[in-house]
Amino acid sequence: MTQDEVVQAFNAIRVWHNGDRRAVHKPLLVLLALSRVNASAPQTIDWNDAEPLLKELLEEFGPDGSASTRHYPFWHLQTDGLWQLAGPAYILNRPAGSAPTLTELRQNHVHGGFPLAIYSALKADSELIATIAQRIVEAHFPESIRQDVLDAVGLAGAESPTSSGDPQRRRNPAFRTKVLLAYQYRCAVCGHDLRMGQQSIGLEAAHIKWFQAHGADEVPNGIAMCSLHHKVFDLGAFKILPETYQMVFSQHLNGSEAASQRMLAYHGCGMILPQAKEYLPHSANLDWHAKQVFKNPARPD
Repeated sequence: MTQDEVVQAFNAIRVWHNGDRRAVHKPLLVLLALSRVNASAPQTIDWNDAEPLLKELLEEFGPDGSASTRHYPFWHLQTDGLWQLAGPAYILNRPAGSAPTLTELRQNHVHGGFPLAIYSALKADSELIATIAQRIVEAHFPESIRQDVLDAVGLAGAESPTSSGDPQRRRNPAFRTKVLLAYQYRCAVCGHDLRMGQQSIGLEAAHIKWFQAHGADEVPNGIAMCSLHHKVFDLGAFKILPETYQMVFSQHLNGSEAASQRMLAYHGCGMILPQAKEYLPHSANLDWHAKQVFKNPARPD
């Protein structure tokens, strides 16, 4: 296969959609498989070996509870022409919509992996692996955590100058400027407002509902945050309650006593509000983040 044919094959992956809910099962499995090619691993992997890796990735980067359906992409990816399975005929001959159970995949040691033509093309071109990996993380994760996703799957060096860019949607370059102005150039969590001359340092415009989930480049979908709080917000470490705008932190957040105390000092506190009511975070966007990003359970009041 040519490089363009391989790229087009990955571009055609069908990702499950239900409204604006996040579905990162297939993207994470593909990234995991790409890392194995990069590491010269065998063409296929036993589900028993893939399961704990995919489960951990979904718990870390997927919506709350998504790990419970971790076996679905291992089965359904074959319908995209990017995946082949090896195992007992009575399982493999099932209709595409009849996914085996976790137990069936485990007990029968079902193997999965890229077809030989795709595997060979990827194995011969590490830059192609990097290009595809970058396209996948750009399509499904905000910039603040993309490198974390690549590191977690074992593609730490998968950096490519190629930008996937959705030709139908372009970011509004004025989004950051408008959000920072609305919050008077300070982090809505901690008040960070360091400047060098007229340039803000470490201050970013965080999307509440991710751009990758069709969140709008509008001020009610943005909050000014320092780079640290932006990142932990995108990782689901805290959510913001509609109407009260209180910050509630996840029980999964942990660290040294000093580090935890610094972060958890804001638990239950109200965020610093923007300077006009029309800039306030929209409740629908906050609800989306709470359901699709925040890691339950929340810490008690």
